[in-house]
Amino acid sequence: MLDSTVFLSTLTPKFYVALTGTSSLISGLILIFEWWYFRKYGTSFIEQVSLNHLSPWIGGGENNAAESTTTNSNNNNNQQSVPECKVWRNPLNLFRGSEYQRLTWSTKKEPLTYYDMNLSAQDHQTFFTCEADAGKPEYEIMQTAWRERNPEVRIKSARSALDLNPECASAYILLAEEECTSIVEVEKKLKIALKHAENNYRKSQLTQHQSSAMEALHRRDTNVFIYIKRRLAMCARKLGKMKEAIKMFRELTKEVPPIMNVLNLHENLLEALLKVEAYADAQAVLAKYDDIALPKSATICYTAALLKARAVADKFSPDIASKRGLTAAEMAAVEAIHRAVEFNPHVPKYLLEMKPLILPPEHILKRGDSEAIAYAFFHLQHWKRVEGALNLLHCTWEGTFRIIPYPLEKGHLFYPYPTCTECADRELLPSFHEVSVYPKKELPFFIVFTAGLCSFTALLALLTHQYPEPMGALAKTLLSWWYVPIQYVLEKLEAVLPSNLLHHLSRI
Repeated sequence: MLDSTVFLSTLTPKFYVALTGTSSLISGLILIFEWWYFRKYGTSFIEQVSLNHLSPWIGGGENNAAESTTTNSNNNNNQQSVPECKVWRNPLNLFRGSEYQRLTWSTKKEPLTYYDMNLSAQDHQTFFTCEADAGKPEYEIMQTAWRERNPEVRIKSARSALDLNPECASAYILLAEEECTSIVEVEKKLKIALKHAENNYRKSQLTQHQSSAMEALHRRDTNVFIYIKRRLAMCARKLGKMKEAIKMFRELTKEVPPIMNVLNLHENLLEALLKVEAYADAQAVLAKYDDIALPKSATICYTAALLKARAVADKFSPDIASKRGLTAAEMAAVEAIHRAVEFNPHVPKYLLEMKPLILPPEHILKRGDSEAIAYAFFHLQHWKRVEGALNLLHCTWEGTFRIIPYPLEKGHLFYPYPTCTECADRELLPSFHEVSVYPKKELPFFIVFTAGLCSFTALLALLTHQYPEPMGALAKTLLSWWYVPIQYVLEKLEAVLPSNLLHHLSRI
């Protein structure tokens, strides 16, 4: 007791200032690291280390091994039933030169990420190249052109390919996508490409059965031909030539090559039909593709909700509905909205303009924020056109979350919400966009605790610096009080245990 009293009496206020200041600095650094780690990976670093590395030591190896085996088997079973996060090509993706580039020119911001553009390069190589291109210099140039990161190099390569072969349709595609600065120019370039692509398609159709290389060549020419027709239909849609666009989309949906599974042309057709308010035709298309055996999308689910909401939205009043209850038609509309929100919970905030929209990426993740942006970017106008539809959505969409309180564990009409969407969306969407996260993650305990500890120690350091004598006296008093129970326990141990045992323990 005497030694501790002498030690406490020798401590100066400067020591307490240094102690509290150092503690505040260390806890502040830990807080900054924890916050950065949480923003990047969505979890607490301290919590993750505790669960993965410290828990096995504390809880025992055998029990944890058994639990981990059971958990792994359950996870394997879940993985067999739950589909993986797959990135899809955006059916309504914009043109780089005439649309995406405008944002870069006006704001100096890049709307597309390297990850997104790299996926597009892989798609183009798959669609527009084949093994029969070996030995053809123009097609070999295009093979490398799709992989180039610099757009100027890509455009230069496409021009070189056209110098060697003026009928190289894939070179025209690249120039239309990236060099043309208006949709009118894009349409002109694609019409030239369509003429050459059709000729190439007919030539390869006659020789496709001669060898596997000829078959691959015909498959490539088919992909080029269909891709150009689709982009021409999208040009017609953007230029207001709706009848022409709808006719072309209808013709394309009847095609059956493998590329059609990637393009999802029925979503282009649905959007065009909603634009001209052909709701009966849109319902007919929806009936064909909104099938339990076919993959869903935000366009399918939210268009179904919009068409059902259209029947009741203009007369819907939440006050009246709460008094008399929902009619059968209103209930069907609300259930359709709940279904759509369960599939992609990010869409309503963009439709209700609670979050700012950005240009959609070239690839989307179904049920993710990227798909929500791509859908709302084109379909917000259709919801606004239906009187009362956004009001009905505003009144009912949050009710979905009462049906699925634990969306990551159990869904209602769909699989549990995939946990991989946030990481994939961060790769697809530009850094200036705040990615929507579902379910909303609360701050981990260790971040809150570290923030409190940092604030408390910083306050102590400030008070000790401003009032050194009173704070020093207070610290000595608190330490003396803290030492009293410890001294009491030591005295009891000395009375009970032999003195030589305590002597040996002290030596250890």
